[in-house]
Amino acid sequence: MPHDGHHHEHDNEGSELSPLALRVKALESLLVEKGYVDPRALDVLIDTYETKIGPRNGARVVARAWTDPTFADWLTRDATAAIASLGYTGRQGEHMVALFNTPDTHNMIVCTLCSCYPWPVLGLPPVWYKSMPYRSRAVVEPREVLKEFGVTMPDEREVRVWDSTAEVRYLVIPERPTGTEGWSEDELAELVTRNAMIGTGVVTAPA
Repeated sequence: MPHDGHHHEHDNEGSELSPLALRVKALESLLVEKGYVDPRALDVLIDTYETKIGPRNGARVVARAWTDPTFADWLTRDATAAIASLGYTGRQGEHMVALFNTPDTHNMIVCTLCSCYPWPVLGLPPVWYKSMPYRSRAVVEPREVLKEFGVTMPDEREVRVWDSTAEVRYLVIPERPTGTEGWSEDELAELVTRNAMIGTGVVTAPA
């Protein structure tokens, strides 16, 4: 995908921090130094938003797409509006595109220039997503990167890598696992992981 208009507005590992990121880090250091913030509590809070609260929103979107063909069609045509109908809107989620995995195609998201990420549906971006190794290798050798996440794709299945920009952000709709026929939307949402919605994971039903 083209990088035209792609703005470097996020904190990047291995690169110079933006003025905003520097101010945030300075404020964090001051609060910790003054004893107003416990670093461990801050780590827990960040982890909560990174792995629980945010991704649960995306999981709801995926579960609705699995159970409601009309919603899935809307998601295909206008993901921003469809996602907003569930109450998930805001900065970093204005221009969404839903990528549906199929038996023939597996989609994977990266941001090669910085770390553009759909915050309203996935929360805070994980450290590895912002790292230079992932950002550079995901495009060049996506199958090898997937293997490092424990996902092996058969040779006949195409792996498509989508490069997020400041204008467009993506959400992968993973395939619904077999054996979940008749499951409720709530039950299905519990299966959906953050990595599956980035494309570095797949959804499996419990044994």
